[in-house]
Amino acid sequence: MRSFARGAVICAGVCAGIFCVLALAACGGNDAAKFAPSEIVAGANLAGRDLSGAYLVGADLAGAELTGANLVGANLSGANLLDANLYQADLSGANLVAANLHRADMTDANLSNADLTGADLSGTFMVNTDFRGAILLGADFSRSNRTNANYAGATMPDGTVNP
Repeated sequence: MRSFARGAVICAGVCAGIFCVLALAACGGNDAAKFAPSEIVAGANLAGRDLSGAYLVGADLAGAELTGANLVGANLSGANLLDANLYQADLSGANLVAANLHRADMTDANLSNADLTGADLSGTFMVNTDFRGAILLGADFSRSNRTNANYAGATMPDGTVNP
């Protein structure tokens, strides 16, 4: 049994790993409550879905289709998003600490105020991506395309704060 707090509400449910998203979703009323646990897996088609506030720590979403998905405030720390499509996804305020986003497409995605400390963003496509206020300490941006990305107020990989 694992408990979750969302605002002043306490949610309890039986969970293991990524299946905790279902327990959390019962409190938040987002689309995650409509998924069978087998849908939150590598290669899943979650395009346009509302996964805001979802608990996806360590989830294997390699190659997942997340175009236009709402992942506001989601906890994806340690998640595997290798080759995931996050085109126009909203990950504002999300926890992506130590997440693997290698070769992901994050074109036009919103990662404002997200925490990407130690994340692997190598080979990632991030054209017009919004990183305003994001924490990028120790993140790996090698071989990534960051054309027109917005880093205003972001803490950069070396610890400096972008103006």
